Amino acid sequence: MKLLMTYSNKISYKPTIKTLETASDDEKSASFENILVAFIHAEAQDEEDFKETEKKLVKNLKWGARKNNTKRILLHSFAHLASSKASPEFTKEIFDNAEERLKNTDFEVFQSPFGYFLDLNIDMPGYSQARIFTEFNRVKCDGEDS
Repeated sequence: MKLLMTYSNKISYKPTIKTLETASDDEKSASFENILVAFIHAEAQDEEDFKETEKKLVKNLKWGARKNNTKRILLHSFAHLASSKASPEFTKEIFDNAEERLKNTDFEVFQSPFGYFLDLNIDMPGYSQARIFTEFNRVKCDGEDS
């Protein structure tokens, strides 16, 4: 999984192009302030260990939110960070589970419309913790140490 977290003073989106036939037809525009935006790319290999992937995702999101002094998180599917992609069903399920787990620990969590390209407007401050990239569940190359 690839995870790009950006703290945003303000983010708004507008659904523009439906990319999944199974996506809802009634998605609306939305706007949020003082929020950690998680651009998440689930890879095919993540499907091999759902629970571990979910656990690491939630742990990283909590850490990123704390580093940016917010309890608000926006989950956004961003399948542009790697060439390997998990199935849409897996990705949506992991988003839903992560949202539930985060809400159970007093985070306010939202999801951008799944299965759409969106027009995005983002206002991000210019300090180091406002942009954090991580990856996990990476397959080791031959000869790589653990």
